Amino acid sequence: MPNLYEVIDLASESSGVNVYENHAVARINDHEVRISIMFEDYHWHCHPDSDECFLSVEGGLLIDFDEGTVELHPGQLITVPRGVRHRTRPSGERSVNLTFELAGARTESLSSPTV
Repeated sequence: MPNLYEVIDLASESSGVNVYENHAVARINDHEVRISIMFEDYHWHCHPDSDECFLSVEGGLLIDFDEGTVELHPGQLITVPRGVRHRTRPSGERSVNLTFELAGARTESLSSPTV
């Protein structure tokens, strides 16, 4: 078979990574699939021009919102609408997740919400 179809090995993409890593692994039309390997909290932010869909692959992923926190377990998926303030963090020592978003989506850093 010709090499028209690239197989992405997610285990290889995340293997041996011991610091925060986030990079694109695939492109679908005008969207990217990114893999994120997390060991600590990511800062509060939003994406004003793109929804962001998270798929937990390994470990648990906590997504904090102004209204509370959602926990994803491996195999679970959630979409964060564009413009919604959030932050992500692993629920254990390490989390691996995929995100699906507009290629080149802007990320705006935001201050922590007042509680």
